[in-house]
Amino acid sequence: MSSPLRLGIAGLGTVGVGTVRIVQRQAATLRARTGRDIVISAVSARSRDKDRGVRLGDYAWEEDPVALASRADVDVFVELIGGEDGPAKAAVEAAIAHGKHVVTANKALLAMHGQALAVAAEAAGVSIRFEAAVAGGIPVIKALTEGLAGNEITRVMGVMNGTCNYMLTRMQNDGLAYDEVFAECEKLGYLEADPTLDVGGIDAGHKLAILAGIAFGTKVDFNALTIEGIERITIEDIEQAADMGYRIKLLGVAQMSGRGLEARMTPCLVPDSSPLGQLEGPTNMVVLEGDSVGQIVLRGAGAGEGPTASAVMGDVCDLARGLHIPVFGIPAAELKDTVKSNRETPSAYYIRMELTDKPGALARIASVMGEAGISIDRMRQYAHSSDNAPVLIVTHKTAKDALDAAIRSMPETGVLASEPVAMRIESI
Repeated sequence: MSSPLRLGIAGLGTVGVGTVRIVQRQAATLRARTGRDIVISAVSARSRDKDRGVRLGDYAWEEDPVALASRADVDVFVELIGGEDGPAKAAVEAAIAHGKHVVTANKALLAMHGQALAVAAEAAGVSIRFEAAVAGGIPVIKALTEGLAGNEITRVMGVMNGTCNYMLTRMQNDGLAYDEVFAECEKLGYLEADPTLDVGGIDAGHKLAILAGIAFGTKVDFNALTIEGIERITIEDIEQAADMGYRIKLLGVAQMSGRGLEARMTPCLVPDSSPLGQLEGPTNMVVLEGDSVGQIVLRGAGAGEGPTASAVMGDVCDLARGLHIPVFGIPAAELKDTVKSNRETPSAYYIRMELTDKPGALARIASVMGEAGISIDRMRQYAHSSDNAPVLIVTHKTAKDALDAAIRSMPETGVLASEPVAMRIESI
């Protein structure tokens, strides 16, 4: 039997406690599956006296996570603090400098500093593993770097923020307005301290940036993404999309074209009968498409103690087995610079607006769209009791530049009563 693999766990929140529980409860199973004992040497958190419902007295305690990362009796530094800078970044850098492997659930750290950390880790001969950073318990990182290593990945897409999917599902199923569902999530503690990280698409954008880098062999570049949150989605959008056979999701999509990387985290319409359309509640789903494998769909819990700790321990077990691969699947020095595409792949679009209720209003809007080269697939005007008429338009596939030009010209018609809301309809 090999010597034990010794962990230092920084951060004893939900995921940290879940990781400790797995080590304690599954010791025999972990030994059988990896061929060695996995033990905890020391831990670190902000409060030593807090009752976390798990036995910690057997482990050394460090007030400073950097000190924990530097201990001689730690082989793997498990970073569960969070945040793109501050103690998390300093501790991970210290662990690498002291020759420790790193396991982290920190998507913001990797999205913003992943390339530099990967270069440092590979130069030091250590690994950074981060399955828990993307889509909770879904093994999507392992799928891309190992299971699909023989494929040219053509597209990655998915729902990667459980809170947003929960909110959109509540609006859909219960007819609730955005503000009502937001207040409910805030009360239940589902939102980050800064809610913009969730509803603004930033949290999910961090995850997509990581997946895009792995999928296409580029340096992780969060700034190459187009990001839009769900704040402008109304119950009318939800109901009207459903009337047309679609559901609205905060959807991440990344694909490579001859113009560069096309990556966006934005509200989209998807067919209600598709796997993504059927996704309910806080669940995550990632769809991977490769030239040999075709399309595969991975679905599961995107957050929570058990699923995320499970992903952490999956990485720990790989290290215990001696599996060491480049951080992003390809040596960091060989990753290409990310070139952001200056144009999106043509798509159908959903457009919602209000027009003044007078003869010829619809014709004027249709004329503007025709002048921009946009063909209309479907157009509906809904019943109304005010002076303004709600109108829904679904286009045939069109270039985003043409759509933007048409929307900019619409106020000149004199019939526009509200700012148009446009969402891409994604083919699945």
